[in-house]
Amino acid sequence: MSTLHITMIQSELHWEQVDANLQLFSEQMEPVSQTDIIVLPEMFTTGFSMRPELFSESPDGKAVQQMKAWASKKNAVVCGSLMTSDNKRYYNRFYWVEPDGTVQTYDKRHLFSLGHETQHYTAGTHQLTLTRNGFKIRCAICFDLRFPVWLRNNNSYDVLLIVANWPQRRIYAWRQLLIARAIENQCYVAALNRVGMDGNNIYHNGCSMFIGPKGEVLKEIRDESGLIDMVLSKSELDEVRNDFPFLTNADSFSINL
Repeated sequence: MSTLHITMIQSELHWEQVDANLQLFSEQMEPVSQTDIIVLPEMFTTGFSMRPELFSESPDGKAVQQMKAWASKKNAVVCGSLMTSDNKRYYNRFYWVEPDGTVQTYDKRHLFSLGHETQHYTAGTHQLTLTRNGFKIRCAICFDLRFPVWLRNNNSYDVLLIVANWPQRRIYAWRQLLIARAIENQCYVAALNRVGMDGNNIYHNGCSMFIGPKGEVLKEIRDESGLIDMVLSKSELDEVRNDFPFLTNADSFSINL
């Protein structure tokens, strides 16, 4: 039976302090063992900052090098997003780092205009779907969650993996949208948010969670730093899809980028 063990680290973040956050996650990662994927929040080295000219790194900078070291040490994928400088542009970039040092990336497609993200970062143009233990995994970042066409499942993935800095004042939408994405796409959802106050005095209360393909919240952690992990079952997912083959009736469409 194919299974996938995902461990997510819900944490406060030191505002715009790269070294402090790298040290923080090194400490929080110590107890993690025998997992397939370790997930870190959106912009995990800085918080949701609009100052990439000061704190972004190149695609092979020290944060990515640290992710490679963690992945090798834990023999697990390590993933999360970083502010990245690449070809004279800035990106909110998701990094997927394999234990052997292989790196794949996804640039956030839907930039949060209300938080001025569109003024500082360049939007991505490609989706990223990865394979681990026989599971196909689609990656997304925070505001992407509000756009179901971008995340629509055409039998192309089994797990929707989302990292975020989603504030408490809109947490109701976070929970409902996550559940909706699981139901409409008949997939597992693994969603990681941060906790604590950021440098703009915006509070985050986490609500990181795993959701099953029928929309049931399987596990959730709120208002505290800590690990949340779960072993997902491919056979249970296949059973739901076989019993309720809703995706076979989905509308066909294409996305113009």
